Amino acid sequence: MRWKGRTVLALVLISMVASSFLTIAMMKTSASANATQNGALTASTGAVFSGGSEYPQEFKKLYEAFTAIKKDYIQTVTNEQLVEGAIGGMVGALEDPYSDYMDPKSAEEFTSTLHSTFQGIGTEVTMQNGRVTVVSPFKGSPAERAGLRPNDQILSVNGESLEGLDLHQAVTKIRGPKGTKAVLKVVRAGVAEPLNIVCIRDDIPIETVNSQIIEKNGVKVGVIGITQFSTETAKHFKEQLASLEKTGIGGLVIDVRGNPGGYLLAVKEIGEVLVPKKGVIVAIEYGAGGQQKEEYRSTTDAAKPYPIAVLINGGSASASEILAGAMRDSGNYKLVGEKSFGKGTVQSTMEMTDKSQLKLTIAKWVTPSGEWIHKKGIEPDFKVAQPDYFNATQLPADKELARDMAGADVKNLQLILTGLKLSPGRDDGYFDEKTEQAIKQFQTAKKLPVTGKVDAATRSQLEESLRETMRKPENDLQLQKALDVVTGK
Repeated sequence: MRWKGRTVLALVLISMVASSFLTIAMMKTSASANATQNGALTASTGAVFSGGSEYPQEFKKLYEAFTAIKKDYIQTVTNEQLVEGAIGGMVGALEDPYSDYMDPKSAEEFTSTLHSTFQGIGTEVTMQNGRVTVVSPFKGSPAERAGLRPNDQILSVNGESLEGLDLHQAVTKIRGPKGTKAVLKVVRAGVAEPLNIVCIRDDIPIETVNSQIIEKNGVKVGVIGITQFSTETAKHFKEQLASLEKTGIGGLVIDVRGNPGGYLLAVKEIGEVLVPKKGVIVAIEYGAGGQQKEEYRSTTDAAKPYPIAVLINGGSASASEILAGAMRDSGNYKLVGEKSFGKGTVQSTMEMTDKSQLKLTIAKWVTPSGEWIHKKGIEPDFKVAQPDYFNATQLPADKELARDMAGADVKNLQLILTGLKLSPGRDDGYFDEKTEQAIKQFQTAKKLPVTGKVDAATRSQLEESLRETMRKPENDLQLQKALDVVTGK
């Protein structure tokens, strides 16, 4: 039994070390450094795998704990449990929300989200201060439709607390089959009480690029939205940009609002065709002191023959910020919207022998001007906030709202009514006669029973009407400002 435990421990240590060195060797550019690292790997793994009594000193304590648990613990514990726990503990000790370990099942689910479709609520999350925190909901997803926002903290799902779970255990509870309900208890900055946000799970397609033409101030402007940076994103971006250019656009808006990031190579390939003078797109710095540095540069000389603006907000993270920083620092293009999320690190995912995956932060990235935006974000050249009603949340599904009620739910209702240009007369959260009249006006227009109460049918119609209002380009103040910027207004 002792020999078996010792062998398993050795194997997991070899797997971790080998995977780490392989990834570093693949990503770093110094041939001499790679040779040294590979040589060190051969020496250390040989000592561990030989089965001799000499283990590297730094693993001695780990081995002692493993042996003691196997020998003396009151219950039977499998080697797999201890190995999984040891890896999880090491990653947790890094106190890095972006480094993570995924068991084989979680790794398979994660990989599926990068290449095709999956079912769930559609949001990028991370772990911050022990809580599952929203980076950004995907555009058009159930999470976005339900009103989930960047930096929301999810406490529970369908009444099950997420406290004490790792990120992938929590994500497993959030995801689920199409058509099922996920009731999220959410803490939001500036809101006194936790919110209950109801998401109906659906298929989440990974269609990462969309485009349209909007005419503004007599100019045809192409608008390309990038929802995340996946394997095919750069290809689709170039195809849709070429299609827009054939129509004779006089300006371009690139919308990465709510884009949580993704593949580094995807944003590199997009930057190659946008950043002029073969300029720097991003610089990657490896090591604690940034001893090794790698620059990605554009492959184009001239700037585009039309103005370009990039839309960003608090949900624009990682690769989105790389693109925004490169465009800004080129001196040719402007940023519009709100400060971005602030994620300035690079992760690499390493597949282990059992198909589990270890994701580690291996580098930081800086903008062409040398700025590290981590935890700070990027400020836009033109700061524009959306109308207040863009921050409205779902109305409660478990109760009617009616005359003489008061509280946060009524205040949210009044915000929605204001967004629909149905004046409730007040916005302090008291359901008075004018609020009732506004509800009756809405019910009449939608051919609903005119009760003045917000029942299930009225609630559904109010929320759908607000989504339609928010989707209209003329109501998107950030987009309108970007269009003015590229048309010279």
